[in-house]
Amino acid sequence: MKASASDQRSILDIQKFDLQSATLRNKAATLPELAEITSTTIKQNNARDLRIAAETELSDVKRELARAEGDVEQIVTRITRDETRLSSGTGSAKELEQTQHELGTLAVRRAELEEIELEIMMRVDAIKERISDQSKEESELGAVIADLNIRKENALAAINTELEGIEADRKATTASVSPEFLALYEKIREGSHGIGAAVLAGNQCKGCNLTLNTIELQRIGSLAEDEVVRCEECRCILVRDH
Repeated sequence: MKASASDQRSILDIQKFDLQSATLRNKAATLPELAEITSTTIKQNNARDLRIAAETELSDVKRELARAEGDVEQIVTRITRDETRLSSGTGSAKELEQTQHELGTLAVRRAELEEIELEIMMRVDAIKERISDQSKEESELGAVIADLNIRKENALAAINTELEGIEADRKATTASVSPEFLALYEKIREGSHGIGAAVLAGNQCKGCNLTLNTIELQRIGSLAEDEVVRCEECRCILVRDH
């Protein structure tokens, strides 16, 4: 294939634009904010899960507290009934003595149940504190994520602006290049990790950094200026540095 010296110089510019675009797209895909958003979101999800678990636990403990309060209330009702009976003096001496004994037993039981009730109330307070802490952490992490998203969007906007400028320059450059020559470049680039053309600097291909032997250099030197040269190693278009 033949291509004018001007087209061959232009293909190097197009290669430069493509490498710049690839670098920017890689930068966009590997923004530090992306990794931070992922790790922070995991932390926020953990805080949320712990909060939900604590809220479920709180519901269970509140039911346990309600049962304990009901038990205490029953004991208090019985104590009030017995105290009323004693105060009225109704019944035989033996019955009153039994009532007095029952009051003592009920008082002990009441103390036990109130101790249980107090312990459950303390557990409720501790769980509420955990829920508050997890909710606060969840909210704080949400604010961090929101800030990271703003930073990410700003960085992406800047990258996209650069990409648009490069694409405009590339489009303007390709307009003057032979379609057949451009198609060859694109085909090579697709199969060679993004490298379709490189300069031949001295005796070295800057696409793969292969040093060409003397015979190959002499052969290339004997070719017409518009003859398209390919690297023997990486097969990219070699543009001679005239």
